[in-house]
Amino acid sequence: MKRIKRFVVLMAIALLLSMTSPGLAQVTNIAQVPSLSVEQQARNSYAKGQFTEAAQLFQQAAKGYQAAKDPIRQALSLSNLSLCYQQLGQWDDANRAITESVDILNTIKDTKAEKSLALAQALDIRGGLQLARGQAEAAFKSWEGATSLYSQLNKPNKALTSQVNQAQAFQNLGLYKKAISLLETALKLPQIYNNNIEQLKPAIEKVAATPETATALRTLGESLRVVGSFDPANLILSRSLAIAQQLKLPEIVTLNQISLGNLTRAQISLNKANKTEIDPQTALNYYQQAAASGIPDLKVQAQVNQLSLLVETKQLDAAKALLPQVQQQIAALPASRSAIASRVNLAQTMIQMQKQAVGQIDWEEIAKLLAIAVKQAKDLGDVRIQADAIGSLGHVYEQKQQWADAEKLTQQAVQLGQQINAGDIAYRWQWQLGRVLKAQDKTESAIAAYKEAVGTIKSLRADLAAANPDLQFSFREAVEPIHRQLVALLVESNQKDNLKTARDVIEGLQLVELDNFFREACLNGNPAQIDQVDRKAAVIYPIILENQLAIIASLPNSQNKAETKDSRDFRYYKTPISRDEIEKRASRLRRSLNQDTVLDLTLPQLQKMYDLVVRPEAEDLAASQVETLVFVLDGVLRNIPIAALHDGKQYLVEKYSIALTPGLQLLAPRSLKQERLGALVGGLSEARSGFEALPNVEQEVKKIKSELPAEVLINQKFTSSAFQSQIAAVSFPIVHLATHGQFSSQADETFILTWDGKIKVNELSGVLKTVEVSRSNSLELLVLSACETAAGDDRSALGLAGVAVRSGARSTVATLWRVDDQATAQLMSNFYDQLVKAKQTGISKAEALRLAQIAILKNPDYQSPYFWGAFVLLGNWT
Repeated sequence: MKRIKRFVVLMAIALLLSMTSPGLAQVTNIAQVPSLSVEQQARNSYAKGQFTEAAQLFQQAAKGYQAAKDPIRQALSLSNLSLCYQQLGQWDDANRAITESVDILNTIKDTKAEKSLALAQALDIRGGLQLARGQAEAAFKSWEGATSLYSQLNKPNKALTSQVNQAQAFQNLGLYKKAISLLETALKLPQIYNNNIEQLKPAIEKVAATPETATALRTLGESLRVVGSFDPANLILSRSLAIAQQLKLPEIVTLNQISLGNLTRAQISLNKANKTEIDPQTALNYYQQAAASGIPDLKVQAQVNQLSLLVETKQLDAAKALLPQVQQQIAALPASRSAIASRVNLAQTMIQMQKQAVGQIDWEEIAKLLAIAVKQAKDLGDVRIQADAIGSLGHVYEQKQQWADAEKLTQQAVQLGQQINAGDIAYRWQWQLGRVLKAQDKTESAIAAYKEAVGTIKSLRADLAAANPDLQFSFREAVEPIHRQLVALLVESNQKDNLKTARDVIEGLQLVELDNFFREACLNGNPAQIDQVDRKAAVIYPIILENQLAIIASLPNSQNKAETKDSRDFRYYKTPISRDEIEKRASRLRRSLNQDTVLDLTLPQLQKMYDLVVRPEAEDLAASQVETLVFVLDGVLRNIPIAALHDGKQYLVEKYSIALTPGLQLLAPRSLKQERLGALVGGLSEARSGFEALPNVEQEVKKIKSELPAEVLINQKFTSSAFQSQIAAVSFPIVHLATHGQFSSQADETFILTWDGKIKVNELSGVLKTVEVSRSNSLELLVLSACETAAGDDRSALGLAGVAVRSGARSTVATLWRVDDQATAQLMSNFYDQLVKAKQTGISKAEALRLAQIAILKNPDYQSPYFWGAFVLLGNWT
C-alpha cells in the first residue's frame, strides 16, 4: 500500500509544478486613466509578494475602470485580483473575480485585438484556477480557448504556453498519450513512438531555446516518463534542463532536476521489479540539486522526494537527519495544493519510518500533519486531494488498530473519490475499507468493499494501463493483492457462487496484468462457456495466496448433461503453504531443467510440484472422466512445465491433453479448419545478432514442408519486411517461426529474431493481425519453436501469454526454455503429422501436441523433460 499512495502524491505534485503559472494580465498601450497609478502600485505590490495589499489595489483599480467605462481594463484588473486571491488561498474569491472578468469580456461586442488578448489572458488564469481545484476538464476547455485566441493574435509563444497547460490538463485526466501527441505537434517533433533515440536527437536539438520551449519539453518529458518511455524522456528532459540553464531560468532548472530525479527513481523501480540493482544516488543527487534552488515550494518538494527515496532504499540514518529540516520547511509553506500534496507525501514517508522504527516518530504527529492537510484541502475546495488526505489519515488509524475511526475516515475517502468520479483514488480506499472491515470480522461487508475495489479497477483498466510507472511497478504491491485478498475471503466459504466469483476475479487479474504488460487496455474479455468449447475438459485455477495454494476446479457436472450455466461443478482445494515457499519450489524446478540434468535429480522436483498443483484434485479429475486439463496458471506457476509433472508413476501428459490459457475470457471457441491446412514458415539456422546458430532449423522446415503445404522464408529471406509482406499475401492458417526469441515480463524485452533484427511483441501483434482481413483468412495457429522465457525473470511467461493473446491466433504453441533444436525438429514433425491426420482421427490440437511429446519421451535419447516438457499450447485447444 505504501508505494502506490506515496507515488500518487508524487505524481500530483509533479503535475501541479509542471503547470505554467500565468503572469499578471495586461494589454499594450495602456491609456492614461485615473486608475493607472493604482494599477501600477498593485503590480509593484504583487511583484514583492505583498498579495493582500495587491488584492486591495487591484479591487480599487477595477472600480476605477468601471467608473471610467473601460470594461477591458476592468476585466484585466479582476483577472489579476483572482491571481492575488489564488496566492492567498482564497479560492472562492478567486473564482468570483475571474468569472466576473470573463463575463465582462464576453459581453463586449468589440473584436479588436485588445479585447481578444484580455480574454485569452483571463482564460489562462481561469484554467490555472480550475486545475488547482481539481477541475481538469474545465481547465482544458479554458486553455483550449486561450490557445485559439493567442494563435489568432499571432502570439506563438503564448499559444505554446497554453498548449503546455492543455497537456497538463490531459495528464490530470490520465490521458498521457494525448498530452504527448499535443506537445509533439506544438514543438514540431516527429512521432516519438515511431522513432529510435538516435533519430529523435537531431529534431530535439533543433528546438529553439526559449522559456516556453523549455517548459514544453519538460512537460513532454514528464508525460513520457509516465507512460514508461524512459529513454526519450531522459533525452527531452535533459534538453529542457540545458535550455533552462542557458537562459538562466532557475525555476525551470529546478523543475527539471526534480523530473530527472523522478525519472531515475522510476528506472530504479523497474530494475528492482526485474531483480537488478541501480544505484539510487543519481536520483538523490538530482533531488539535492533541486533542494539547493531556494524556491520554497520546489525545495520542499525535492526534499520530500529525497526523504521518501532514502527510506525506501533503507538509508535510514540519512532519512532521520533530513526529516526535521523537511518538517520545519513544510510547516512554513502557505496553504496551496502543492503544499498539501507535500504534507500527504511526507506523512506517508513518516508512516514507513515509524514502521521501521526510525527515530521517535509518533502516530499522533503523523495524524496531526494529515489533519492539517485535510483542513487545507477542504478550504481549497479540492476534493481529490482531500480524499487522499482523509484516506491517509484512515490508514494511520488502521495501523493503530483503532478500527472504528479507521472505518469512518476510510468511508469518507471512498465517498469523496466517488463524488468526483475519481476511480484511481476510490479503489485504493475501497481496498483499505475491505481490510479494516475484515479486521473487525465483518466478512460480508469486507467482501462487498473488496468487490467494489475490483469493480473500480475493471472500469479503470485503460487508465491503469497508461498510468504513472510508479503505479505500474506497484502492480504487485497494490492491484494484485486486492484481487488475491478478495479471492481468499471468497474461497473460505466454499460456496459455489463464491467460487465462481473467485474464478472471475482471478481471470480479471490476468486481464489487468496483461494490460500492465502492454501498457494499454488492449484486450476485451468475453467469457466463454466451457461446455460450449469442450465438455470433456476441466479448467483448473491454482491461485497463489499469502498462506495457501487455493485451487478452484471447474469440472463437468455428471448430474446435468444440458449445456446450461449450472452444467459445471466448482470445487475448492486448499494446501497450506506460504507464497514464498511456492516461489522457491518453482524456482528450484526451473533451475533443475537444463540440458545437463540427470533425470533422477529432476523427477523429485516434478513430483513435489505435482503434489502441490494436481494431486489435491486428482481423484475428482479421474472420476469426472475428463480428457483435457486446461490450466489458468498464476504467477511463477506459469514458468513450470505442467505436462512434465509426475505422480510417481507417470507424467501428467501421459494421462491428459494439456492446455494453458490466461482465462476463458480470452478464449476463441473455434477449432482448426482442416480443409485448408497450410503454413507460412520463417526460420533462422545461422547465427545472427549475437545469437547462436540453430543448425537443425533447416531439417525442421523440411519436415514441415513434407507434411503440409508451406511458404518458407529462411535466413536471408526471413527479414521483417519480407515476413510482413508474406503474412498479408499468404492465406495459410498456420504461422510457424523457428527462430530465437524471448518472453519477458517487460514488453520491450519480448521479441522474435529475424535476419535483420528483432520484432518486438507489439510490432509482432500488428504484423500478425494483418491476416485478420477476412473471416476465411484468420490466423488459427502460431508456433514459436525456438523461443524461451527470460532467465532470472520469475514473471517472464507473462510475455508468452502476451504474444499468444495479442497475435490474434486462436492457439499458440511455444516453449518455456531453449530446447535442443534436433529434438524440437522431431517433435514439430510429429505434431504436424498428427494435425494432418486430425481430419480423420478428430483429435484436438492439445491431443496432437500430447502425442508428439509422448513420441519424444519414449525415445531413449530424449526421455528427460528438458527435451519435450517445455512445449506448451495456449489458447483454444480443440
